[in-house]
Amino acid sequence: MLNAIRKGESFVPNLKGKNFLRLTDFSPEELSWLLETAIQLKKTQKQGKQQPFLSGKVLGMIFEKSSTRTRVSFEVGMMQLGGQAIFLSTKDIQLGRGETIADTAKVLSRYVDAVMIRTFGHERIEEFAEHATVPVINGLTDLHHPAQVLADLLTIYENKGRLEGLKLCYMGDGKNNMAHSLLEGAVLTGMDITIASPAGYEPDKEIVSQAKKKADRSGSKILINDNPREAIEMADVIVTDVWTSMGQEAETKERLEKFAPFQVNEDLCALAKEDFLFLHCLPAHRGEEVTAEIIDGSHSAVFDEAENRLHAQKAILKVLLAG
Repeated sequence: MLNAIRKGESFVPNLKGKNFLRLTDFSPEELSWLLETAIQLKKTQKQGKQQPFLSGKVLGMIFEKSSTRTRVSFEVGMMQLGGQAIFLSTKDIQLGRGETIADTAKVLSRYVDAVMIRTFGHERIEEFAEHATVPVINGLTDLHHPAQVLADLLTIYENKGRLEGLKLCYMGDGKNNMAHSLLEGAVLTGMDITIASPAGYEPDKEIVSQAKKKADRSGSKILINDNPREAIEMADVIVTDVWTSMGQEAETKERLEKFAPFQVNEDLCALAKEDFLFLHCLPAHRGEEVTAEIIDGSHSAVFDEAENRLHAQKAILKVLLAG
């Protein structure tokens, strides 16, 4: 679909005012349009031709979890598009002192043009969106990380020239938000995806079920596998994430033992395609989920991926706020 849009086939969706909570809230055509918008915004930035699409617009950013790439990409993205962003930690707003999510959503909707939230339970952002009257953007929840995966899809497309038909292998915690959003992104773009994780750490069953329904239409293949060597075989793209996410620190020792066979290293990657691409949303723990030889090696595009957070986030902001 992305290649069809690139060839000039007519499709311009109106996504102005829409929320960005998870990737399957969008059709394959709409997701392709977001990616094409990111490509064009990146191109104009490199040419030094910034356009103030969001002049006079303000983004409120609520952070209940710490951040580097999410905060900087959204804040800089708003600035480059001519708007402004306000950083709001739970220490700074009444949400952290017991004000209801609904009340906070109603109040902020009267001040800002959109709200980006980085939080814990996905139900928190869903409740916020239910009561907000401006677009709400998911900067990360425990269940989904769609803004990151939009940047991942952009990075894969830049390196491979296509998305449809590629095999993506996610190696690690299948319950991770990255696994869930990669699963949704893959079936919307026609990629095959294998999620390799230890028994007991498989992705959410409901998310898998919903993704399989999408896969029936896109032709994507979904495999959940507890054998890392089988899972990575002939992979075009290998993705991993930290084994212990924020809020799971008490499980660190147990996770290190169970996930050890799923470390992305040279031995495992030898089973993938010779030109495999390696991605990691960062921050990374070298020597745990990935070895330095892989993340710092020639197959890695992790810093291009990190840069693409900016271009992907600008696409989200432009499309939701300016149309």
